[in-house]
Amino acid sequence: MSNTFPSHARVVIVGGGIMGVGLAYHLGHEGWGQDTLLLEKAELTSGSTWHAAGQITHSTSSFGLGKCVGYNIDLYSGDLEAETGQPVTWHGCGSFRLAYTEDEMDWLRHTLSVGQSLGFNIELVEVDRIADKHPFYNLDGVLGGLHTPDDGHVDPTNVTMAMAAGARRNGVRIIRQCRATNITRAATGEWAVETEMGTIICEHVVNAGGTYARQMGEWSGLQLPMTSMTHHYFVTEPVPEFETLEYELPVIRDDKKVSGYIRMEQKRGLIGIYEKENPNSVWHDHCPWDYENWLFDADYDRVMPYLEESLNRMPIFAQLGIQREVHGAISHPPDGNPLIGPAPGAHNYWCCCGTQIGIGWGPGLTRELARWMVHGAADISMREFDPRRFGSYARKEWQVVKAEEDYCLRHEVPFPHFNRLAGRPVKPSPLYDLLKSKGAVHEEVYGFERPRWFSRNGVAQEDHYSFNRTVADDMVALEVNAVRNAVGIMDVTAFTKVLVEGPDAYALLDRLTANRMPQKVGAITLTHMLNRAGRIELETTIMRMEEGRFYLVCAAFFEQRLLDHLNQNRADELVTITAVSSQWSALSLNGPHSRDVLARCSDAELGNENFRWLSGQQISVAGHRVWALRMSYAGELGWELHMPNAACLDVYKALWAAGEAFGIIDYGSFAMNVLRMEKGFKGASELTNEVTLAEADVLRLARTDKSYLGRDETLNPDLRWVCAYLEIEPDGKADGHGGEAVLLDDSVVGSTSSVAYSPTVGKILAFAYLQPSAARPETALEVVIHGVRRAAKVLGEPAFDPASIRPRTEAREIA
Repeated sequence: MSNTFPSHARVVIVGGGIMGVGLAYHLGHEGWGQDTLLLEKAELTSGSTWHAAGQITHSTSSFGLGKCVGYNIDLYSGDLEAETGQPVTWHGCGSFRLAYTEDEMDWLRHTLSVGQSLGFNIELVEVDRIADKHPFYNLDGVLGGLHTPDDGHVDPTNVTMAMAAGARRNGVRIIRQCRATNITRAATGEWAVETEMGTIICEHVVNAGGTYARQMGEWSGLQLPMTSMTHHYFVTEPVPEFETLEYELPVIRDDKKVSGYIRMEQKRGLIGIYEKENPNSVWHDHCPWDYENWLFDADYDRVMPYLEESLNRMPIFAQLGIQREVHGAISHPPDGNPLIGPAPGAHNYWCCCGTQIGIGWGPGLTRELARWMVHGAADISMREFDPRRFGSYARKEWQVVKAEEDYCLRHEVPFPHFNRLAGRPVKPSPLYDLLKSKGAVHEEVYGFERPRWFSRNGVAQEDHYSFNRTVADDMVALEVNAVRNAVGIMDVTAFTKVLVEGPDAYALLDRLTANRMPQKVGAITLTHMLNRAGRIELETTIMRMEEGRFYLVCAAFFEQRLLDHLNQNRADELVTITAVSSQWSALSLNGPHSRDVLARCSDAELGNENFRWLSGQQISVAGHRVWALRMSYAGELGWELHMPNAACLDVYKALWAAGEAFGIIDYGSFAMNVLRMEKGFKGASELTNEVTLAEADVLRLARTDKSYLGRDETLNPDLRWVCAYLEIEPDGKADGHGGEAVLLDDSVVGSTSSVAYSPTVGKILAFAYLQPSAARPETALEVVIHGVRRAAKVLGEPAFDPASIRPRTEAREIA
């Protein structure tokens, strides 16, 4: 390989920690190694990687991360060393995650089911089993634990060096002691990476800068949300009891008492702590460029309560001194998930950063990023990692508040729908204060405040956390019943709302959408946009407002993805693309009496003859001109009303006043989810970047008589899995939360993606991705919920109103 400093490369990766080197390794395996260059300003691993404690566990309730850690453990425990000949120092000691409360036990039961769906070696065990494997741990108060015997820990530097060796074998060039100083867009549309040694022009640039990633993004005008938080672990003096021990003790993850982990470090003890109050964030403006192999002085006051409890839990450590203090910086994004994927609005600028658990998550995530870059799609859902899940609202001050919140939650129970409240509200809708006064419990989605459910009948207006049903589910059932039998109204202002206008607007949208475009003014189409691998980028509705003017509506968190997809796939089309999500509000009015309510507020003709299903018109409501779209995610007679923000409060108040005679009710996203599940409507958890339209079972929305991006790939009849619609027997207590294992004749054949109890049909309803042979209607299955198998079957039609009569009805009363 030439020693001449290169002027061009296909890919330049900036950053030589576990994430950058991991991506280089996997790009080599995907065939791009010969034209990939990695730059490191100092030595490999010298940022945050080298001081990582190096644990990794199968114990995760995230299905996507579970796929990553399963791959990582296989890589660390043999595959990587066998490939490269480089030692990685793998310690396959296993681990236990402990539970002291029933909530923690429920978490472990759910994690057990997710692990089973992924094929992990995982089991829920009683205290005596833990004591047998780890006789030194004080188990007072422990109810049980999750045993993952194939877990372990690894030397972070050795692993990174082994992947670097693997990358070099596949042609990747690594240049150390070469600091990047700027990244800008070249006149050719490529990227110019300026360094201390010269400038490199490249097609793809990757920000793998670790604690530098945010300030590196600023070079290119990007706001990449993450904050450096400092974390401690301590290594004790040699432990006499370990000297004669013939095996390595399993890692203990004690979330409640220690708020961290305890393991052996050769013949010493290692204690890692994530304190749950007074966290320490650093470098709010920028990380010093001379930060190499840097550690902070230990702050014992901050961690002392947990350190004392760790000695109580491991009495054999109590009389020993601390031989080594490790207090280093780690990147924390606002929600704790890494930034893996395209940077917002910057074509071929990729993020590979913000990873607080690089050793545990890194190789699997970088494998998926490499696949995304090379093939156009990752093989796992990247929604929770996509950097574009944050918008311009994610300012530095907010980033710090959210990162500190995330750090403190690191060892808390990850309850379903956990509502992170710090730094809110950011983008309240015009109805926020009014709905809050009426009992709304809000959630944040892409910065917006959206109602989840409404407190009634004396139920506390707060989140009720559990892996089982709570009183909030009773409130949701009331909302569902009202929408099904009367009328409900929901603030859906958070929806992404985009205008595409111009003489070539139709042509652009037509070649990017799988379904037939709306032909007439006012017509509405539900369609999907695909990537070049034929997998789903997003689902959107399109209304034709005028001849060359289209209005697109999709899920809130897809705004930047939609804008990027439209802008980056433009050719020479004359179009204007404008996001109006923050300037326009929206209300959803659904139920048998929705026409009655709307008729009292508008002089528009609302009957089927003049206002057909799946059409839109501009009408007057409460003295304001609004766009009324006759469509319903609830599967009911209904309209979405879209309008400038200034009109929203007046329109809502008028509809509410008119609806009181018909029993109108406010409802939120939890009820909306139940309603769509009852109708068999797929959502964002089903329509992901890892599946084709055929695999998602939505080919009815794909045309075969037109050309569009990803067409041939998405119509491929060779299916890896199929999205099936399930009915599951309830037990009145726990319904599941997604990721649960699905069994056919005692064998795992897939996992759930969405689960909800339906008060209308009295069953748990779910979508699940299954082996095609298991997805046939009426197939009898079992779903593992909280460690218990439940009888289930595949449904061949929606559980409610399978003929879809109600949305199209003319009558006001529905029997």
